[in-house]
Amino acid sequence: MNSVVLIGRLTRDPEVRYTESQLAVARFSIAINRVPGRDGQDRGADFPNIVVFGKQAENCERFLTKGRQVAIQGHIQTGSYEKDGRKVYTTDVVADRVEFLEWGDREQKSDGTPSGFTEINEEDIPF
Repeated sequence: MNSVVLIGRLTRDPEVRYTESQLAVARFSIAINRVPGRDGQDRGADFPNIVVFGKQAENCERFLTKGRQVAIQGHIQTGSYEKDGRKVYTTDVVADRVEFLEWGDREQKSDGTPSGFTEINEEDIPF
């Protein structure tokens, strides 16, 4: 079984390119903190590369920016390519689903808060 679920923060804005058939492909990476060891010492972080396709890729470009938190569900894919006569190996997480854990358009208001964020009054929640 090849399945991963990750939660982390973007380390850079998504970069979208289009294939010859006009399929959107977004690439970005996320930072995932490692669980501290038994001794309480910080174990650092991991920075997997994420690849997203189609409309979901376009939504990532529109709504996500560096620092935003996301949940990724997908699978690991390895590959390779030639660079300067040497073979370079890659490992990516191909996202089947990207859930935005923080919402908003990419632009920010003058007070520094991202536009698209709306404060919710608890009295307005019907349950």
